[in-house]
Amino acid sequence: MRLPIYRIDAFSDQPFRGNPAAVMPLEHWLDDSLLQAIAAENNLAETAYFVADPSGAADYELRWFTPAVEVALCGHATLAAAHVLWRHLGFTGTVIAFRTRQSGVLRVSRNADGRLTLDFPSYRLALSRSRRWSQHWAVRRTQYWVVASGAWRSMGARRM
Repeated sequence: MRLPIYRIDAFSDQPFRGNPAAVMPLEHWLDDSLLQAIAAENNLAETAYFVADPSGAADYELRWFTPAVEVALCGHATLAAAHVLWRHLGFTGTVIAFRTRQSGVLRVSRNADGRLTLDFPSYRLALSRSRRWSQHWAVRRTQYWVVASGAWRSMGARRM
C-alpha cells in the first residue's frame, strides 16, 4: 500500500525548525491500529489524517495521532492539513471545514495576504474557589495565522 505523506514545519519560515507535523490525505479511513502505527513510525508530535467528509457537514474529516495516542485537538497539525490542501492538492475555496470526532467542526480560512486563520472551539474556564477571578475569564477565540512561507504566530484568550 502506498500512501502520500507531507511533513510541514509550523511556526517557522525555515525547514527543520518550528513545530513539525505529518499530514496524510487518505481516500478512506484505515484501521485505527494502522493509523497509530504510522504515527509512531513518523515519530512527530502529531500526524494528521483526513478524508473527504461523506456526511456533507464539512469538507473533510480530520483526526490527529501522536506516536502514542489519538488526541482530541491539535492546532498546528490542523493548519498543516489546510496548507497541504491549498498548496499541494489544489483546494480552491477560501474556507476549509474539518469535522473532528472530539472537537466539532474546525474552520480554516485563507486570507488575501496568504495567511491561514484557524477558529478554535470555545470553552469556558473552570471556576476555582482559590482564584475567584477565573469566573470572569473565558477562552473566546484563539487564532493561528500562517503566511505562505510558513511563519506562524498566535494570539491568546480575551476577557469577556
